[in-house]
Amino acid sequence: MTYPDPNFLPGRRYILSGGLAGAVAALALPAQASGDMRLFEKAKTPKPLPDIAFQDANDKPLRFAEFRGRALLINFWATWCVPCVKEMPSLDRLQAMFPQDKFIILPLSIDGPTKPKVAPFYKDKKLTNLGIYFDPGRKAMQGLGVTLLPTSILVDPQGRELGRLEGDADWDMPEGVALMKAAIASQS
Repeated sequence: MTYPDPNFLPGRRYILSGGLAGAVAALALPAQASGDMRLFEKAKTPKPLPDIAFQDANDKPLRFAEFRGRALLINFWATWCVPCVKEMPSLDRLQAMFPQDKFIILPLSIDGPTKPKVAPFYKDKKLTNLGIYFDPGRKAMQGLGVTLLPTSILVDPQGRELGRLEGDADWDMPEGVALMKAAIASQS
């Protein structure tokens, strides 16, 4: 898929698969999650996240390993992606609910040539709790096997992928908050 994809329909949710597949013992979720979290697909076995580089707003290189010890929600998005734009305020509210030393959202923008649009987008949408991060060359996106926007990947404090949600979600609803609390608490 190229971005922006000419077949991309604004406002439409793009999901390859849904439901809760497999079981992750460390992640205490009910068999049938409710709301948008029913689209969260658990990893059959938590797998270590590859240590891929990305950048912050000042073009400083960062790596996923630098965030070990905290649960992460890695969100791939772009300013031109309508479902991505729709979920960003809920991600901002979700981040405000948790201390960043326990949980951090990494919204990785794939805005390449439109990179200068991201900071004004944050200002316009009043996103004050999220950091600005970029995935230059879409290396993280490719390395994590992401093919759809938005896609969010939940990572435990040990740096293992617990699962992912393809498509947009209202992350700050009770079921999303419960999912993040379970990820923070996972220690096995």
